[in-house]
Amino acid sequence: MSLAWVKPLLKTMRPRQWVKNGLLFIPIIFDKQLTNWPALSRIVLGFILFCLLSSVIYIINDLVDLEADRIHPLKKLRPLASGALKISTARTTGIVLTIVIFIPASLLSLEFALIGLTYLVLNLAYSAWLKNAPILDVMILASFYVLRVAAGVSLITVTRFSPWLYVFTTFLALYLGIGKRRAELNLLAEEANSHRKSLGEYTLPLLDQLILIVCSSAIITYSLYTFSAPNLPANHTMMLTIPFVIYGIFRYLYLVEVKQSGGEPEEVLLTDRPLQVTLILWVLAIVVIFYSFPG
Repeated sequence: MSLAWVKPLLKTMRPRQWVKNGLLFIPIIFDKQLTNWPALSRIVLGFILFCLLSSVIYIINDLVDLEADRIHPLKKLRPLASGALKISTARTTGIVLTIVIFIPASLLSLEFALIGLTYLVLNLAYSAWLKNAPILDVMILASFYVLRVAAGVSLITVTRFSPWLYVFTTFLALYLGIGKRRAELNLLAEEANSHRKSLGEYTLPLLDQLILIVCSSAIITYSLYTFSAPNLPANHTMMLTIPFVIYGIFRYLYLVEVKQSGGEPEEVLLTDRPLQVTLILWVLAIVVIFYSFPG
């Protein structure tokens, strides 16, 4: 029996994009429970399930966008669009994975399973209709990031997880989503409307203004978190992490507007070394501050 379908199927599942599901770890890091091994094991299992759920959605998206992808300069190389993966194989895999995911998810946490179901349904609605609604499309994209954080919260007993982090995640996700739209619009130029209806409703000046708004809001909300959240060190050392956030946001903006990248934020994170170093240093600084100073 030939297994030639395995490689294109794995490519369609987009394992490189699973990095976004790392947001499930945000609650356990910022709630100072990294050494709570039962809680950490639940987060790890939830991360794996969410990665598989993300793959189901990528498969569905490629099935829905099949015709549009075939005329896209880059997406035409995807396994389904190029014909390397059969449509029947993709459909069967999507159904099987959905069943495999939600049984253990329900046993792990009913709230987690409901968040996962909401994430799935919202993605289906996005693929079918909402992606064609300007402004609303990027707001829906941002909600996917926030739902990941909420999924992480649902898996542990949270003591003092600050709502500021939800607000910061929302603005940061909007920033990434708008940056993605800008990169797509810049790449496709006059053909943008033929690939996605909502792209024809955007202009580069509008997207630049929106980026300015959400970029500033993300920096402000994170800064407010560093000295107003209830579980932070009393000496305000958490404010030392603000420069990492500012640099990371500025670096991504530089990549979008100067280097003309950013169409896939996760690809940028996996390929841009300065951004990777900044993220690692930011997380290390948070861990050191949380576990070196009393809250």
